Amino acid sequence: MVSRSANVFGIDRSLTGKAWRWRGGNMDLSDGPMGLEDGIVTQLLLSRGVAREDLERHRVPSLRAFLPDPSAFRDMDAAAERLAQAVMTNETVTIYGDYDVDGATSAALLILLLRRLGHEARYYIPDRLLEGYGPSGEALVRIAGEGSSLIVTVDCGAMAYEALQMAHDAGVDVVVVDHHKCAPELPRAAALVNPNRLDEDELAAGHGHLAAVGVAFLLAVATVRVLRQRGFFESRREPDLFALLDLVALGTVADVAALHGLNRALVAQGLKVMARRDNIGMSALIDASRLNRAPTCSDLGFALGPRINAGGRVGESTLGVRLLTTTDPDEAREIAAQLSRLNEERRAIEQAVQEAAEEQISSQHNRAVLVLAGKGWHPGVIGIVAGRIKEKTGKPTLVIALDADEAGNGKGSGRSITGVDLGAAIIAAREAGLLIAGGGHAMAAGLTIAPDKLEALSEWLDSLLAADVSRASAHQAMLLDLALAPGGLTPALVETLESAGPFGMGWPGPRVAVGPVRIVKADVVGTDHVRLIVGGQDGGRFKAMAFRSAETDMGQALLHASQGRRLWLAGRAKIDDWGSRPAAELHLDDAAFAD
Repeated sequence: MVSRSANVFGIDRSLTGKAWRWRGGNMDLSDGPMGLEDGIVTQLLLSRGVAREDLERHRVPSLRAFLPDPSAFRDMDAAAERLAQAVMTNETVTIYGDYDVDGATSAALLILLLRRLGHEARYYIPDRLLEGYGPSGEALVRIAGEGSSLIVTVDCGAMAYEALQMAHDAGVDVVVVDHHKCAPELPRAAALVNPNRLDEDELAAGHGHLAAVGVAFLLAVATVRVLRQRGFFESRREPDLFALLDLVALGTVADVAALHGLNRALVAQGLKVMARRDNIGMSALIDASRLNRAPTCSDLGFALGPRINAGGRVGESTLGVRLLTTTDPDEAREIAAQLSRLNEERRAIEQAVQEAAEEQISSQHNRAVLVLAGKGWHPGVIGIVAGRIKEKTGKPTLVIALDADEAGNGKGSGRSITGVDLGAAIIAAREAGLLIAGGGHAMAAGLTIAPDKLEALSEWLDSLLAADVSRASAHQAMLLDLALAPGGLTPALVETLESAGPFGMGWPGPRVAVGPVRIVKADVVGTDHVRLIVGGQDGGRFKAMAFRSAETDMGQALLHASQGRRLWLAGRAKIDDWGSRPAAELHLDDAAFAD
């Protein structure tokens, strides 16, 4: 057995500058027969932190095996009691959601739950540009004035001290359902349900990776339980909560929540529900995304999620909730088409902002955290751009749109790397007086800043996080799960690997090394994707794709590599079903010369 720290095939510097290491045990099958399918899946689970005695529970993750008692979360019982009371007394309820996918799916989940309980709830989604993130006191008071006696905020509210105080003073109850980091002092609310409360018990805090839609689902479970105890279902059917899991899956994946434990079970079951296409709006969204098969986890993050997000980023913030709660197929098709058009517009805006932001990177090459800012940048795409630059540079990145509000303040969004808690740093920066507002979680954060504080923030973050970034960067390596000869890359292998999913943040997809191979053909397709046709000495031949890499060092090396030189290729094994019969291909993350 090769130790975890040993370099695979002696590769200490690949074409992306990384050493190749085993994620878990050594599954080098390049010189031998394919192992048993069960053995491969077992090793994948073990290498993702599953204890050997807990393997069976993780092979097919079910809610029965992973769902906690909602009462384990602080304020959950109070929140469920208050929502149940509103249902039984027919109060006017408004769901106040965030404008991203997690907010839209959380709001839609509670709206559909209440509808199936015979109660039509109102909803309010703030405009990203005009109102910004989180509940505003003015909006809450206005909603109360329009007749709502209960407001449920979803995916926001954990730090809304002034707004929630204004709501309390106006005499309206507010239940907060959130997952963002909390400060020691909590805002005033009828109930605040958040696994990231600092006063949570160990069991609940262990679910801090939940997206807001996952917390909303737990509230749905708790609310139905309260109603059952009160005899509400003696004359009516209980709602099928499992039917809401397609919303939970979409929000969880799109919010890049860690897919282990309960989240993995929620997404696995949610994908099954999504395949049934029971939700009219979700079905229209799948059609608009041009998917002719059941969606996969990757589709949620790269096809469905961005379309919902486009409404809040560059269009109308309510489009996502309207789509996911409509009962009219014609309306669903119209909204889904509109979201697709907005998504194309978002891509063009994003590209322009990214190019402008990347021009600033060279001046900050010594910084541990990149803080990139510019006037005229669209606030709706800065989070996406921050994520792309983080992936390119390997550094936590903040992208700030200056003059984003009437006061001339900047709106920023950040993305972090594993091992660096950006959300906590932004909260600390706010408490240090460097920010007007700010919050988030470990991997993502948002902020509002006065322009004259930019340099101070950059220096402060560099000082605070330099050691964390250095440690995280030192441990960066290309982690491999399996090594194969070219002939071993087959559709059957892809199916075996995928059976250990769903994969995403915190539960990485299996990375396969295949080789040695020689390049038969290399060209650029699309905008900047590198396509390879490669073959090995065993007669195996396959296609490999390196997306958005034509101008990178790796892409240029592959395009100009001598056909006589052998390489190892590393990436995700996928099914290419464009031809007359499915074939396996490799989506590249890295490559290294074999000799």
